[in-house]
Amino acid sequence: MAGSKPTTPVPPLRAHPPAVSAARARKWGSFFYAEQVLRVMRNYGWSVVLYSVGQPVAYLFAMGVGLASLVDANSDSVFGGVSYLQFVAPALLVSAAVMTASGEFSYPIMDGFKWRRVFFGPHASPLVPEQIATGHIMASSLRFLLQSVVYFAVVAMFGASPGAWGWVSALVATLAALSFGLPLMAYAASITQDKGQFALVQRFIVMPLFLFSGTFFPLDTLPLAVRWIGWISPVWHGTELGRVFTYGMEENPLLTLVHVLYLLATATAGFILTRRRFVKRMGS
Repeated sequence: MAGSKPTTPVPPLRAHPPAVSAARARKWGSFFYAEQVLRVMRNYGWSVVLYSVGQPVAYLFAMGVGLASLVDANSDSVFGGVSYLQFVAPALLVSAAVMTASGEFSYPIMDGFKWRRVFFGPHASPLVPEQIATGHIMASSLRFLLQSVVYFAVVAMFGASPGAWGWVSALVATLAALSFGLPLMAYAASITQDKGQFALVQRFIVMPLFLFSGTFFPLDTLPLAVRWIGWISPVWHGTELGRVFTYGMEENPLLTLVHVLYLLATATAGFILTRRRFVKRMGS
């Protein structure tokens, strides 16, 4: 048309040479795979958001308006001088993160090795198994953290986190999720046939940890016959740390250090085992 300005041609995108792309993959492969996992998560992003918001609202409303009114009226100093809602909120935060980890590090790992074999496509590129495992962990950790931040925001709205350091409980919940989830991920990476193992894990490991880790009542009120479940539970260690930060629960500093070291040790051991399992299943 007369008077129209000529359009400037857009130069075509230039791909990196194969050697450069391979070098970048070897250096940043974990981040590339984490990005891919996060892009897949976008397909069910609304489910993640609704779960992250709906669960704390439902639980905290039930605890704060329903059960807590009965418990607070019939207990004096059982919960360390705080309301039942303040006592149980950090435990629910940690438990939610751990339960999410139990799902994220079980069936999706089996899916990657057996059902859809999604781990083997990236392995055909310069990515190595350790990078694929680490990338999946990085993406899942980000999900745990974001979920825990949203959960803590709801906790704060309910007035269940009076301490100035309450926000640290979101980091604690993420660490507790990794402490439980990474050993489970290593186990999932070793399974070659699905015979209902994950259902057994949910029934006989996840639920007992949820019920017997000082979630709804102090651990020392349980008989010794089942108290040991809490002692080895990432949920209990994370819950106790969360209570220290959210409302300043009085605790021996050495015991607080034990909580931190236990969570770090189990998460680190699970991370190392997971990477080794991925190498064993996929080759170097």
